[in-house]
Amino acid sequence: MARRIDYSARYKYTAEQVYSAFTNRDYWDARIEEMRKYSENHIESFDVSDSGIEIVLHHILPRSELPEIAQTVMKKDMVITRKESFSEFGEPTTAKYEASIPAGPGSLTGTMQLFSTDTGCTFRTSSEAKVYLPFIGGKLEQLMLVNLIDLFRAEAEITEKWLAEQH
Repeated sequence: MARRIDYSARYKYTAEQVYSAFTNRDYWDARIEEMRKYSENHIESFDVSDSGIEIVLHHILPRSELPEIAQTVMKKDMVITRKESFSEFGEPTTAKYEASIPAGPGSLTGTMQLFSTDTGCTFRTSSEAKVYLPFIGGKLEQLMLVNLIDLFRAEAEITEKWLAEQH
């Protein structure tokens, strides 16, 4: 059975300013550099067009850094490929993501919305984790989602900092 969780990052900047950051390769480079404090990361591809933004990120988590329950399933370092697809800017701007792990026993997917608020904007992510292992699947799903919220929180802080430096 899948588990779901939502996370909202609230910014004092407009939705257009946040989306503009997402279209900027310098923003993604700064985000990747900051996230290297936690794991090995790189941008596999980045494309901005009239129809939106496509980005593929790689995160590599050493097996030794994984929680014990995850080490029982993962026999090597965990390589996560995260693909994000954003629509063109609008109200709201929508996006989707999927994260895959080679030989991983499950999936992680989600939708995102960027929309204006009275005080700036919100970037809301709704995620779903599925692990196809009896007995420990639910525990791994919960672990994935809790760690995902930590990741989204860190990414939101990086975005806020980057925007402050630009404005």
